[in-house]
Amino acid sequence: MRKWLNNYFEFSRREFNGLMVLLILLAGVSVFPMVYRALRPQELPTAEEQLAVLKFAMASQPEAYKKMEPRIFSAKGHLEKRKSVLFYFDPNVIDIDDWQKLGLSEKQAQAILNYRSKGGVFRKKTDLQKMYTISAQLYNLLEPYVQIAGTELSTPQKVQAIATTPVPISKELKLIELNGADTLELDQIKGIGMVFARRIVAYRERIGGFHKKEQLMEVFGIDSLKYNEVKNQVSIDPDKLKKININTAELADFKNHPYIRYKQVNALIQYRKQHGNYSNIADLNKVAILTPEIIGRLAPYLIF
Repeated sequence: MRKWLNNYFEFSRREFNGLMVLLILLAGVSVFPMVYRALRPQELPTAEEQLAVLKFAMASQPEAYKKMEPRIFSAKGHLEKRKSVLFYFDPNVIDIDDWQKLGLSEKQAQAILNYRSKGGVFRKKTDLQKMYTISAQLYNLLEPYVQIAGTELSTPQKVQAIATTPVPISKELKLIELNGADTLELDQIKGIGMVFARRIVAYRERIGGFHKKEQLMEVFGIDSLKYNEVKNQVSIDPDKLKKININTAELADFKNHPYIRYKQVNALIQYRKQHGNYSNIADLNKVAILTPEIIGRLAPYLIF
């Protein structure tokens, strides 16, 4: 290259070396911005910048944001629901509007009122934790403001009076009806904690209700020992069973049912379409894929 340049420009060795250094510097300067942009860590907008953008968008298009649930940005930039209004309250007394002021949605508040309408009572603050509509975070926020009538003793004399007053013991055991009880009511059964209560409700929904106590042993984790512990504390109302009309049923009606599989349901429906409606439970024996055991387990849940 030097010889070629000398033919045209007659560079000395020193001039040629200087030219090379200059070319290298120019190449470095032109490449540096691209390398810097590729290696520089991306800067994320701060919470204040995000909030400013959101406010601008809401101001420019107010109608588009009218139906959005009111939210705010926390100091860390995360979206959070609007802060609740805190006040002292008795969970056994306040209405749906007060629950919403405390931060619950209308649906969540209605679930608590439904629990109370069935006879549910909050006897202590921690009972609120058993409501699936109240998260641990919300409970920690509300707990200092919970005041349940009749549970707070202001003087030592009241404590002494209660300690020395004989309490009548009821000999009648309160039975929990399995097909109507919610998780809080099931949790009152000795030997059934909240985990088992949720499993019982979930399994009850799958099968359409319990028609005999022994079905509790079909719930995951409940063995014969656990069943013997709780069987005398529960009752069953067979009128609350969710029954399926076998002559109008479709595949979706048996979805996730533990007593019958997809192929068996399909065979049952196809046979009905080919031969007409079923008259009674004995007609199901005509479907070859259905065993007497399957038919016997399904029988309490079918109508014709």
